Amino acid sequence: MGDQGEDRDWQAVLRARDGAAVPTGSLGELFAPVLAPAAAGDGCRVIGRLCQTLDGRIATASGSSQWIGGPGDIRHTHRLRALCHGVIVGAGTVAADDPRLTTREVAGPDPMRIVLDARARLPPTHRVFNGGPPTLLVVAADAPAGAMHGDARVLRLAGSGAIDIPALLRVLAAEGLTRLFVEGGGVTVSRFLAEGCLDRLHVTVAPVLLGSGIPAFTLPQAGRIEDGLRTSFRVFPMEPDILLDIPLDRARPKVCR
Repeated sequence: MGDQGEDRDWQAVLRARDGAAVPTGSLGELFAPVLAPAAAGDGCRVIGRLCQTLDGRIATASGSSQWIGGPGDIRHTHRLRALCHGVIVGAGTVAADDPRLTTREVAGPDPMRIVLDARARLPPTHRVFNGGPPTLLVVAADAPAGAMHGDARVLRLAGSGAIDIPALLRVLAAEGLTRLFVEGGGVTVSRFLAEGCLDRLHVTVAPVLLGSGIPAFTLPQAGRIEDGLRTSFRVFPMEPDILLDIPLDRARPKVCR
């Protein structure tokens, strides 16, 4: 598909974000599950996302991850941001990458930026806290009190030392943020998976072998293969990578139950 045809199809997908019919074609096929109505009781549709090497690493041991995926992976990430009401990242991702979490690579609206920092340890100098679209900083109820983080609004959730993920989804749904994109990092995506709070998972696999580094998923140790979570998936080419679209429907690995 030429660039003009793909841009036209993307514009049709964007219209579907706001209630129009999902278009036919490869982009419509890929994003239809993202745009599907929420089925969970909390009212949210939650999409997880990771980019990994062939051997399941999302970064080197030192934390370097730019860029495992190719240009198609970056464009896909920005499209997911544009289709969702909120993009969620953990404090580790902000500390390592200092992302802006905008849709600057594609047409479409910027999402609300939601940063999970249970202990409120991130400094206010990060770009996500200064200018750009609105940012919500989520901390645990017992996090140290401190100054506001730049332009961010602070949300304290009940709990000790960690963010209560199901409670967070209920709060976001009450604010009208019902289509959510959990962009990273691996620990944050793994927490949503362990809590049974992912409807869909997009995993880009790049033709890279590291042999060491940070694993894509961090879950309790499984003693048997059946303690994991076996899924189906659809494969979409994303040259030079591939994208796996995995339906989870809030399922949890047995080892997390």
